[in-house]
Formats: sequence, C-alpha cells, structure tokens
Amino acid sequence: MSDILNDIWPALRGGIWTTVSVTFLAAAWGTVVAVVFGVASLSSNRVVRGFIRVYVEVLRGISVVILVFFVFFALPLFLDFVNYTLMQAAVLALGLNLSAYGTEIVRGAVQAVPRGQTEAAVAINLSTLRRIWSVTLPQAAIIILPPYGNLLIEVLKASALVSFLGLSEITNRAQNLRNQAGSPDSALIFLTALIIYFVLSQGIAFGMRLLE
Repeated sequence: MSDILNDIWPALRGGIWTTVSVTFLAAAWGTVVAVVFGVASLSSNRVVRGFIRVYVEVLRGISVVILVFFVFFALPLFLDFVNYTLMQAAVLALGLNLSAYGTEIVRGAVQAVPRGQTEAAVAINLSTLRRIWSVTLPQAAIIILPPYGNLLIEVLKASALVSFLGLSEITNRAQNLRNQAGSPDSALIFLTALIIYFVLSQGIAFGMRLLE
C-alpha cells in the first residue's frame, strides 16, 4: 500500500499547482468582471442593462464543459487574432462562467444595502463612483462573501473539466496514472485525488470565513 501511495502522491502533486493556478486566475479576472457588471446591471441605461442581462443568461445557460471546448476549439475559428495556450483557454472559460454567476451575486448584494445609505452619500455630495466604492461596495461585500465562497469552490471543482483539453491538472494526472497502473489501483488513485480536492476546497472555505 505504501509503495503504491509513494507512486500516486508525486504524480498527483504535480497537478495541484496547475489546478490552483487555473482556479485563482479565473477567479481573479472573473471577480473583476462580476463586480463591474453587477454594479452596472443597476444602471439607468437600458442598453447597458440589456447587454449584461444577455451576457449573464447566455453564460449561465451553457454547460461549463461545452464552454471550455468552445473557448479552446471554436472561438479561434471566429476570431483570427485569438491564439492562446491550454492554460489561457481554461482560465478564460472558467472566468466567464464565474463572472456570470458572480454578477448576479453582486447585483443582489448591492440591492440589499439599505437605501438610506445611498441617500446619505448623495446628501453629502459624493460622486457616483465614490459612493459606490466607499459606501455601497464595502457593505455589499459582507453579503457577497458567503455565496461567493461557494462559487469559488464550484470553480475549483469545475477546473477538473479542463482535463478534457489535456491540461495536466489533478484529474488529468489521475486518469493518466490509472491508465499506466491498471484498474486494481484505480480506487486508490481517485480516492487520493478526491482527498486533494477536498483539502483545497476546505482551504477556500476557511479563507472566506476569515474574510467574513
């Protein structure tokens, strides 16, 4: 058993960095878009609201695995200037998915901030941008954090789908190791992968609880 684990752990360990990198980078740019679009979705401009609504509904209505394939295989056919690596395609696809769900979380949180806070900010003559940055978003962040932590964990788990592209993350390495080792070790290989994903997701949950 120990000999098998000694073979499994080093093989899977190499994929942890890729999984964490894809999750972090997708969450980073997806969060920026989610905040901007979440606030802008409450704009008085119908064109802006309409664009964001279409953006959110389309991306929420697409399977993540199909989105991953579309971004890597199909998007470059439509846009000649698009030329990216497997890693970049994975980050783009997962970031798009996160930004759509994140937009709705931000929108709901901003709407939940008491109206009196906004009225007070207007009364002291704060600009719209300053009002959003200094008054609305700090209070909305408290509401955003719990559901956003769940969303980050979902993105971490969805990162396993990029294994279909051949990106060498945890799931891809587990499958390759299974093919090399044979079926008798399959249970232990995927049990180890399961534990790694669980530990990573608990790390995200712990970090979000600290922020809360």
